[in-house]
Amino acid sequence: MAKDLERWKERGVMLRVFVYVFATHLFLGFVSLLFWVGGNASK
Repeated sequence: MAKDLERWKERGVMLRVFVYVFATHLFLGFVSLLFWVGGNASK
């Protein structure tokens, strides 16, 4: 039982890390898109 709980916690940590990394990349992609649009805007 303790081993199952440990495996579940490990899975939760891995899922959280994956979500954080994905969200960070998504956010950075959005910010770089804003910079690209701002740099290519007609003045």
